[in-house]
Amino acid sequence: MTDTKILVLGHPTDAHVAHMQSALEQAGAQVRCLETHHFPTQLRFSWQADTQQGQIAWEDGEVWMLQEIHRIFWRQITGVAIPDLEDKQQQWIAYNDAMSLLRSLIQAQPSQWVNTWEAYQFHKEKPLQLSAVKQLGVHIPKTLVSNDPQQITAFVDTLDQVIFKPVYGGAHAQLVSPDHLDPQRLQLALRLSPATFQAYIPGTNIRTYVIGDAVFSAEIRSPSVDFREDQAAELIPVDLPAAIHTQSLAIATALKLKWTAIDWRLTPAQNYTFLEANPSPMFIYFEQQTGHPITSTLVHLLLEPS
Repeated sequence: MTDTKILVLGHPTDAHVAHMQSALEQAGAQVRCLETHHFPTQLRFSWQADTQQGQIAWEDGEVWMLQEIHRIFWRQITGVAIPDLEDKQQQWIAYNDAMSLLRSLIQAQPSQWVNTWEAYQFHKEKPLQLSAVKQLGVHIPKTLVSNDPQQITAFVDTLDQVIFKPVYGGAHAQLVSPDHLDPQRLQLALRLSPATFQAYIPGTNIRTYVIGDAVFSAEIRSPSVDFREDQAAELIPVDLPAAIHTQSLAIATALKLKWTAIDWRLTPAQNYTFLEANPSPMFIYFEQQTGHPITSTLVHLLLEPS
């Protein structure tokens, strides 16, 4: 056991949290899980703004100084948990106070984080993410983000097939059908939220993991519009063309991601179209099916000197 301290952000019952904790411990690191939902009822955070000294105290009495933590692996953040109060104004104040301290601690030493708060905030603005990638010279689908029925209908009419999905995420992509464009249905849906509409790109899915300077890719063979719906999807390791390999590294850098999974669509003409870059992707199944050393490469990234 070394004195290298690694935090894994997430709940210990999460499969990827448990997997990374085990792999890091096998590599000799001291590891603890940080479940932010336990703050402030169980976890104790402290921060001195003038000295930039801080600490985390767990319910079992163990204390880690923030400056002693080598890296923090961001798997999942669940916010904070404030007990129900009769005074909702006081509960709102308490929630904002707890979140303010949590956000401050997360942003205090960005070099510790894989990935950083800034990278995650950028990921939430997916239309902006697409625009940033386009500026690198990477091909992206024709895309409209809107809650204007006229704009959406006109956009769909210019394309053979269109998919739609949430702007922020949280649901799978679907093909737009005539039923979706029923004026009354469209009006009702768009009064609730905008949506992302994209040209459907015929072809196959390619997933590329970028971890530091390492790049691993596989073709995902699935008939589904969104391969995440297909538990029988087949993963075939592939080597990217040199130009797409270079673009993958450039995308990670532009989006401030130390590690990411990039989803591409490969057309029958062998053209790559960027779909999304995820700052906290699942990878265990991908690694098992392809043999790509995702875990060991992540461990190396987390343990390398600052």
